[in-house]
Amino acid sequence: MRVRAILNPRAGVAAERARKAVARGRPSWTDFGLQVTGGPGDAVRLAREAVAGGAEIVVAVGGDGTVNEVAQGLLGSRAALGIVPVGSGNGLARALRIPLRPERALDSLETGVRRRMDVGLINGRLFLNVAGAGFDAVVGVAFHESGRRGGRRGLFGYVRLGLREIASYRAPRVTLEEDGRRHELTPFVLTFANGPQYGAGAVVNPGARLDDGRLEVVAFDHVPLRSILAAGWRLFLGGIERTGPYRRFPVSRALVTAASPIAVHCDGDPEDSTCRIEIELLPGALELVVPASTADDPDGPFTARG
Repeated sequence: MRVRAILNPRAGVAAERARKAVARGRPSWTDFGLQVTGGPGDAVRLAREAVAGGAEIVVAVGGDGTVNEVAQGLLGSRAALGIVPVGSGNGLARALRIPLRPERALDSLETGVRRRMDVGLINGRLFLNVAGAGFDAVVGVAFHESGRRGGRRGLFGYVRLGLREIASYRAPRVTLEEDGRRHELTPFVLTFANGPQYGAGAVVNPGARLDDGRLEVVAFDHVPLRSILAAGWRLFLGGIERTGPYRRFPVSRALVTAASPIAVHCDGDPEDSTCRIEIELLPGALELVVPASTADDPDGPFTARG
């Protein structure tokens, strides 16, 4: 088995532990190499080089941003994406039920099976799990900048920044067009969800399947602050879809427009603010290595079995 691993050394305090675990390889990996990224975009280039070198599996060792970059390098190839999650949210890895400990994640890779998943595009930019506009994008920008300055990572760092930003946030008025329908919205968050959760266990799109040929546009209307805070806990406790401000639209293509630029994120990484957001779906565009138990679970993230 020819395997190449790509590691982001800045992906949290666990990155060094993950590097040591991954560097040892696995018994079935008869041809193995590990490379380390030096900055944004490196993982895309290294993944393409791995494909050109005949890699059968390319393992992303990092957070959601690293996984996204490696996936960009694999699109259109026969190589499969493996994940060793070492990030703050690990949204896709959690949806796939990949263990968060590097050694156990490697075990699941070696004994895993291949499944194909849909991927989304937001203004032509690939996303695997979730993209969005609104408050979550504003906090994502703050979280990204805080991390660059050495600020606290992880869920608590994200929550702290969210509480700081929430009092001053003003929801934009937007138009959503999907499948010939038009909706006027003032969303607190507007999420384009392929997977079920943002990460860290915050489930925004319950029951999502990664291979069903559709995305869900999730809109949570702007409501009084006390209502937002009360509903926020349901992301972690369950039942967010039963709250009054929550709306969900299954789509394969959508267009969002606003009168002034709004913040956007793609798998948690900030993108340029824009007045126009085009959402598309690429069905079955990426092959993954996932735990066998995930692939065969009727309540799991895939519709296809066997």
